[in-house]
Amino acid sequence: MLPQATIYIVGAGPGPADWLTVRAARILADAEAVVHDRLVSQEVLAVIGPQAKLFCAADGGGDPEERQLWILRLIESLAARYRRVVRLKNGDPFVFGRGAEEWAWLVRRGWHVEIIPGISSALSLPAQVGIPPTFRGLSSAFAVVTGCLRAGGEPDWPRYALVDTLIILMGVRGRAEIAAALIRAGRSAMEPCCFIENGGGPQQRLVFGTLGQVAEGRCEVHPPAVWVVGEVVGLRDRLHATSSLVMEWRAELSSFHAPPCHDLLIAAAEAVDTTVSNSVSRSCVK
Repeated sequence: MLPQATIYIVGAGPGPADWLTVRAARILADAEAVVHDRLVSQEVLAVIGPQAKLFCAADGGGDPEERQLWILRLIESLAARYRRVVRLKNGDPFVFGRGAEEWAWLVRRGWHVEIIPGISSALSLPAQVGIPPTFRGLSSAFAVVTGCLRAGGEPDWPRYALVDTLIILMGVRGRAEIAAALIRAGRSAMEPCCFIENGGGPQQRLVFGTLGQVAEGRCEVHPPAVWVVGEVVGLRDRLHATSSLVMEWRAELSSFHAPPCHDLLIAAAEAVDTTVSNSVSRSCVK
């Protein structure tokens, strides 16, 4: 073992390289070996210095537990040969990424480990498309929930059903069953939902619908996707319409070669606020 070897567990964020933290970018540029998740974007991988040896964590094969052990042993073997080894994980390493488990395993075996947080897709992707998890008078709390547990277990949906906004990760494959469970637990079948598919990349796609439509299998979605359930989904159209109209008014006012009047811009925003419906599109992408 090299006493000076350091293993960095780094969050890659949801895709765009400019969403990396400054520290993460610096560590990737200096890394000697990198073990990365399959879904880490090519844009982020391009930040890694040319001197680094790259290994994809998906190459381990086998069932999830066998693959996880293969990854850990690979990291350990690299740390015995290199001073700066990076475990590069999607989003934030500690948000359903098994980062804490990897950290604990490596520390128990005597390795020096540093954690570099990343931007989680759970919050960044809804924000990017204009869906806030909280909004005064509409949502005072949110929960980030995994759609699947170990050994085929199921989250306690009746408990989570009480939370205003749900952000569900890894829930695409079981979406119909999850939606049905939330409805049985008391949520409205008319509650709006949004799936952000392939978020942060050029193939990003939004799928809107209601909880009832998802339960009926009427929403075509492919993983990976972040699933938002709650009335805040309806704010997206309202916020985008307000922004568009204010920009139009600003352009018209500037054509008179005078600075835009702040009061008029506020009036434009208030006009949209009272005329644009909070409702979300009721049709799912087929």
